[in-house]
Amino acid sequence: MSRKPVPAQAGDKARIEVVFDKPQLLGRLFGEFDQNLIAIESRLGVYISARGNKLVIEGFADSIGRARDVLTGLYNRIAQGQEIDAGAVEAVIAMSNEPVLDGIIRQDVSQPPAVMIRTRKKTIVPRSATQIRYMEALARDEIVFALGPAGTGKTYVAVAQAVQMLMQGQVDRLILSRPAVEAGERLGFLPGDMKEKVDPYLRPLYDALYDMLPAEQVERRIASGEIEIAPIAFMRGRTLSDAFIILDEAQNTTPAQMKMFLTRFGQNSRMVVCGDPRQVDLPDIGKSGLADAVAKLEDIRGIAMIRFGAGDVVRHPLVGKIVEAYEGPDA
Repeated sequence: MSRKPVPAQAGDKARIEVVFDKPQLLGRLFGEFDQNLIAIESRLGVYISARGNKLVIEGFADSIGRARDVLTGLYNRIAQGQEIDAGAVEAVIAMSNEPVLDGIIRQDVSQPPAVMIRTRKKTIVPRSATQIRYMEALARDEIVFALGPAGTGKTYVAVAQAVQMLMQGQVDRLILSRPAVEAGERLGFLPGDMKEKVDPYLRPLYDALYDMLPAEQVERRIASGEIEIAPIAFMRGRTLSDAFIILDEAQNTTPAQMKMFLTRFGQNSRMVVCGDPRQVDLPDIGKSGLADAVAKLEDIRGIAMIRFGAGDVVRHPLVGKIVEAYEGPDA
């Protein structure tokens, strides 16, 4: 692929041509009814026209440079066999003013991305600058705290890393846990036995697993004990070795529960603690085990603290704006 830049100062109107060497990929790059091009035009304030295997981008110089980089990054992903959807387009647009995008744009498309997670059903690549640091920490550190608002991929990416390590034989089992704390309801009022009462709170963990593995494998591995999904109370009194352990919604643990959970850590294990310190559903929000643990463990070597903000939300772009409206631009 070659580029023909048009020199211009930021703020000046300019045009740039981008030539792609595999025209057969352009349909996927443009998206159905050109929806990907429309999204880039709308978000960056540019105009894009296609002429054969060449795209012409018009607009202010800084914006057309970002649009070129977004198109190049998406094209590289497609050339590597990755699928791109509206979320991937939005993510690359959001990263287009970050230095980390340079590695995505200029990477050798014949080689896999430097940061990625492969599972049976999906290949997960970073969708924000913070996700790059998060995925690097998941591969490197034994204990990782992922802090920030919903929609930033904290739990989803952790489950992907856990599934990859299980498939590669690096761990023997996955243990996924959440505190059974509700926003307004009480377990006693729900019908069914304890499993039926607790399952709704664990549903996001099941959803992530089914995204990574075929349904029959998930069910078989749960039945065999390779995958265990349980409320945090079930962790008491155990030492978890050769396991990948994820605690979701950790802001709803008490300090005693968090200490109990963290001390379950055994030999050849990995542990990821995910939560949003601003979304505590405990009766006393000042008694969150997550905030307590972060304050106590922040400076311990081997424990990574990854903080996400509203700009890292990888759901619909409106979700990021909603988070920012409620919690501020640095949420």
